[in-house]
This record gives sequence, structure tokens and C-alpha cells, in this order.
Amino acid sequence: MSAGAGGAGERAVPFHCPYCGETDLFPAERGWECRSCLRAFTVTMLGMVRPGGSR
Repeated sequence: MSAGAGGAGERAVPFHCPYCGETDLFPAERGWECRSCLRAFTVTMLGMVRPGGSR
């Protein structure tokens, strides 16, 4: 499963926790768990952007 492939059922793989920056991450039922700061989070794609930053 590749990160960001965008296929149905695939999940993006984070490289670090967005809250503490640690890499001690494990897949959870509905997202990811950080075993360092004990937070759970999801990775969501909001959309595509055009080159130059305009939408």
C-alpha cells in the first residue's frame, strides 16, 4: 500500500505525529495512534491545489 495513492480503502501513512513530532505511530481502527503522547488522529486529503497556490 503506497502513501497518497488515493485508491479506495488505502490510507495515507504519516511519518510523524502532528502533535508531538514523534514517530512512534500505530494504525488504529479509524486513524492513527501516537504511543508517545497518547493522541489519536486521522490523515485527511482536503483536495488538490494548482501550481502557484491558487485554487
